[in-house]
Order: sequence, then C-alpha cells, then structure tokens
Amino acid sequence: MNPDYTQAHFIVWGSDLVPYGPVELPTLISWVKDERVTGDTWVFLGQDQNWQKAAQIPELQLFFRTEARVLPDVLSGRKQSLDLKPGALRRIKILATLSDEQIERFIRYMEIEAVPQWKVVVKQGEHGDTMYLILDGELRVRTIVAGKETTLTTLSIGDFFGDISLFDRGPRSADVVANTDATLLKISSAAFDRLAAEAPDVATPFLVAIGKTLSARIRADNRRYENSVRMLQKI
Repeated sequence: MNPDYTQAHFIVWGSDLVPYGPVELPTLISWVKDERVTGDTWVFLGQDQNWQKAAQIPELQLFFRTEARVLPDVLSGRKQSLDLKPGALRRIKILATLSDEQIERFIRYMEIEAVPQWKVVVKQGEHGDTMYLILDGELRVRTIVAGKETTLTTLSIGDFFGDISLFDRGPRSADVVANTDATLLKISSAAFDRLAAEAPDVATPFLVAIGKTLSARIRADNRRYENSVRMLQKI
C-alpha cells in the first residue's frame, strides 16, 4: 500500500473483490448515500494504515447509525435528531483543531437544519444573525444583478457561511442556495454569546479558525483583484 496516503484518502474494497480509490471523504460519502458502500463494506484508512468496516469509521457513522442522538434546538426548544460524533464533525475544517471533549460541548449550542434542494438558505440584503456549517450537501453563493445570476463560489462538506452576520447582525452580502439536499449545523449570535461566556476555551479556537479562513479568503480576493488590474492595464 502506498505509504504516502494522507488522512483524506480512502480505498474501498468492492463487492467484486476489486479495490476502488484512493478517494477523498466527499466522494466516499457520496458512495455511501448511493448505497455503493454499506456499513459492512471494508474501507482502508490512509491515516491509520488499516482496514475498517464503513460503519465503524467516525466520519461515516452519521450515515449508518440507527439510534439517533437528540440535540436541543437552542432557540425554540424543539428537538432534532442526528448522530453527531466528534469524528464526523471533523469534516468541518474550522472544528478540526478542537478536542473530542470540546466538540461535545460545542454542539450543545448548535441547531440542525435539513435543507431541501433549491431552498434559499440566506437572502442577499436581509439581516441575519446566524452562521451555518455544512455537514452534508452542496450549496452555491450567488448574486443577481439586472435579473442575471452569477455564482460566486460553490460550498460543500466542511465549509461554512454566514460568519460575518454572526458578529454584526448585518445584511447578507449574497444569496446562498442549496444545489442538493443538505444538512447544516447553525449557531445564532445569541447562542454564540452564550458559548463565549460559558465555554471560552471552545469559543476562542473556533474564532481563531474563522479568522484564519477569512484571512485566506481576503488574500485570494486581493490576488484576483491584482490580476484583474494587470489585465486591464494591458488593454
């Protein structure tokens, strides 16, 4: 087996006794949803260099568990059911540095939202106070000018959006629309204030991770702007 495989890579032992891969986690999850991979399918984990049944892999247990865990909806008191293991939540990039114990406390402040395909999750111009983290599915960030839609970026498992409104409760800068059915974790500004007050050791690394991601986005935008200016200067 290639020793250079990273934790992002998996190999699936097919029912035809042929190995498939290596693939990354989003592809493996899509195979699970398509029932190409079942709970009894053997999967090789690049990070651990061993084989496990799919249902035993933390990142996939979300899709195989039959006994759901009940989490509180912090705003309305309603209850949503979903198995949220720390391993499954580590597919969200900004939670990757948190310990299992910190993640267990973090999800107490979260809500679950199942989003159907084509739903507009946030609408440009509307004021919001909620940040979303993507557990499953694909969404697009769009803006509409003169009746014409422009897709700014596509978001998938592990991404997040709405972070600015979490802090300033201001207007959304773009629409976010579900390209597919999606499962989101969301945290309101009120819930985040509680998190910061009650669990600062969880809130601090969470904020640092958001800051690092935003810094990377700003640098990328600056490079695109610089490249655009250079192209215009050549015209």
